[in-house]
Amino acid sequence: MSHFIDIAAVEDNRMLVDSLWAWASDSTDIRLKAVTSTVDELLRARREPVDVVLLDAALRAEPDPAGNVRRLIDAGHRVVVIDGSAEPISAARALATGADGYLTRDHDLAALAGTLRAIAAGGKAWSPGATVAAEPDGHALRPLLSEREHAVLMAYASGRTLDSTARHLGISVETARTYLKRVKAKYQQAGLPAYTKVDLAERVRADWQEEPEHGRSLTIAPGPLPIMNKLAQPTVTALMSWATFSG
Repeated sequence: MSHFIDIAAVEDNRMLVDSLWAWASDSTDIRLKAVTSTVDELLRARREPVDVVLLDAALRAEPDPAGNVRRLIDAGHRVVVIDGSAEPISAARALATGADGYLTRDHDLAALAGTLRAIAAGGKAWSPGATVAAEPDGHALRPLLSEREHAVLMAYASGRTLDSTARHLGISVETARTYLKRVKAKYQQAGLPAYTKVDLAERVRADWQEEPEHGRSLTIAPGPLPIMNKLAQPTVTALMSWATFSG
């Protein structure tokens, strides 16, 4: 990989487009090579190869984020989905389609840069939001999942089969099954039994909805899969506010 990480963005919010250009111009290792308002426009244009594509999950002209991810991946791109959705299943589906990263819009630019560097280096990175640790105010205890357990949970609960989950994460089916058993056991120990895929999907949904700040109290144990955690103070820089990313 070269010294620079070359990126493109598919974004239809003009204010944020200008902010992206300004942010990238000040970066020492990230170069913004192109910005388009649709995936079609990016794919039609003859441009230099880029390392990662930033994809807005809420494009007005192309409102199917999973389909947009597939088209970009089919064209040979690595993709980071930027999303403001409060619905974790939509995030899981985008990742299950093959996205290399997922970042909620309330992260700051340091988190974005870290995500891009992780993916350019060949990793996966996303902001987790489905499994949260114990709450001091009496809410049900949520299990502490390792990063691999979290990844298997999100892929499997999105609708993938166990075989597909294993292929997506680059692990064996038996390893995926082992992680899934651990996830179910941890939910059981927390008093939140989840026996089926539907149960797991509902737990993902419930955990997310009980955390209006999208994972503020999320606790994930260390593991081999690089995932960008929410910053302790998720304030947005004056340069660009991901809180308005929906356009």
